[in-house]
Amino acid sequence: MATYPNPDGIDIHFAQADGNDDIGDLWEAARTAGVKPGTIRVWVTRGKIEPVLDGEAGQYFHLPTIRQAAAGGAKHRPADPAANSRGPHQRAA
Repeated sequence: MATYPNPDGIDIHFAQADGNDDIGDLWEAARTAGVKPGTIRVWVTRGKIEPVLDGEAGQYFHLPTIRQAAAGGAKHRPADPAANSRGPHQRAA
């Protein structure tokens, strides 16, 4: 199960029937989230999101779910973003 699940397929269908275009391809999903398409692929692989449709024509995503996942941020935020595995960066004197 994805961390940010899509709404029920029936809800998506009726929203589209009402003229709501909340389904987009990989590139539209990336633009919606403000990330690169590779990041969307990583989110799918890690189970953060899942495509609504996945087939020969490509993957399609529910864009409001993508916005929600992008706003959710990363699971882990280090105390010092400039730190790496060897510790915090030091300025040379």
